[in-house]
Amino acid sequence: MFQERFKSEAVETDAYFLIVLQYIHQNPLKAGITKDISKYLWSSYQDYAGNPGITDIDFALDGFSNDRTKAVKLFIDYTNENNTDKCLDYTESVGVFDKVVMDYLNEMGITTISQLQRLSKDQRDDVIRKMKEIEGITIRQLARMTGISKSVIDRV
Repeated sequence: MFQERFKSEAVETDAYFLIVLQYIHQNPLKAGITKDISKYLWSSYQDYAGNPGITDIDFALDGFSNDRTKAVKLFIDYTNENNTDKCLDYTESVGVFDKVVMDYLNEMGITTISQLQRLSKDQRDDVIRKMKEIEGITIRQLARMTGISKSVIDRV
């Protein structure tokens, strides 16, 4: 799922896929563009609700039921439920200064970045997990400060 220029988010589970599907179909309603989701022309809602067009609806509807008639009814009911789910609605976060990150490393007994890099994989991963728990710290910042790649930090 993506939004604007730099906001994106992986949809990695079937449950979250259904939340995103509902969120997308309810956007015109929540934005006040329409009062009835089923009448909004610029949506794939109609494809899922029984008038298939160009949208590949099988994966989504199979998540509701293997019986297509039942799946369509469940989709319609689910999509029309009131909810407060949010997708890609980021809140402003306060960044963490590099000095705070270094102070936290020092508290864990790591005084230099090279010391962190020389730790065993398991020890290093434990430190990274603890660092990622700091509110406001980003994977990019950790990668820049530690010399450990973003992909490694992300996997940890």
